[in-house]
Amino acid sequence: MKQILKELYGTGILFFYYMKYIILIGWPLLRFGLEYKDNIIIDILWVWCLILMIKDIVYKFVLKKSYCPNDSSCDSQT
Repeated sequence: MKQILKELYGTGILFFYYMKYIILIGWPLLRFGLEYKDNIIIDILWVWCLILMIKDIVYKFVLKKSYCPNDSSCDSQT
């Protein structure tokens, strides 16, 4: 059971890391531009992506923190 929860957690992290911007921009375009029907599940997913993006902006520009344990390891990867 613990392994399944770890796999779900990892899948969620990867999904939101790559999809949050697409969902954040794409869902309003689909709803208002192409007149898709209202969907509460996608609306909740959109709000969650908005919260994640605000968190990223606060971490990067306001708090100026990095997700790396030390700055030297991040500089060599970019």
